[in-house]
Amino acid sequence: MSSTSDNILPIGRFVDRTVAEGPGERTAIWVQGCTIRCAGCFNPHLWAFRGGTPTPTGEVIARVLAAGTEGLTLLGGEPFDHAAPLAEVARAAGAAGLSVMTFSGYTTAQLNGQVHAGRPGVAALLKATDLLIAGPFVAGLVDRDRPWAGSTNQEFVQRGDRIPVAAVAATPDRLEITVAADGVLSVNGWADDETLDALLHDLGRRSLHQEHDQGAGAVHALDPVQLDVARR
Repeated sequence: MSSTSDNILPIGRFVDRTVAEGPGERTAIWVQGCTIRCAGCFNPHLWAFRGGTPTPTGEVIARVLAAGTEGLTLLGGEPFDHAAPLAEVARAAGAAGLSVMTFSGYTTAQLNGQVHAGRPGVAALLKATDLLIAGPFVAGLVDRDRPWAGSTNQEFVQRGDRIPVAAVAATPDRLEITVAADGVLSVNGWADDETLDALLHDLGRRSLHQEHDQGAGAVHALDPVQLDVARR
């Protein structure tokens, strides 16, 4: 596993409020950098450790708490490749009453092995996590039934009492689309490439229809469309 400074977190993406990355309304952080690099990963742009926005953990904590959501979800990249600074953020979130959900491409056995090998950051992040979704994404095992998981091999491990695993089956998976005034289209949640392509095609047609209806001088949020996508 690679590691970053204990008080600096390389952020690939930060979403203040979302309902697609776990139960309820949550704040979501995608870290920049991953050593696992699963074939078929939705976020290969988050593999490299160069890039992202290096941010002091104190600033990250302040932004998480200011969002006023009920939970924090950690994604990537690979959260456990940045375990020490993320553990600090997760501890602060938990102390403020937020539930913490962490995704990892490592299996629970691998994570426990790292703990036993003396990696305190991994142990701290596991301790601060209420629900862990662990295991590599396997493209041939796409999970179309459970929410949040990318493939059926991935484990749901309840580590605290704030997100009961028993409630997972009753929670629908969501694809969340946000269009900003500057034309940036943000996509959260899970969708296969066919669904996403169909969605963008439809949005493009709607943009053209708006231009026809409103006249050539109209300003269109979707023209041009820019994508800000980080899926699981």
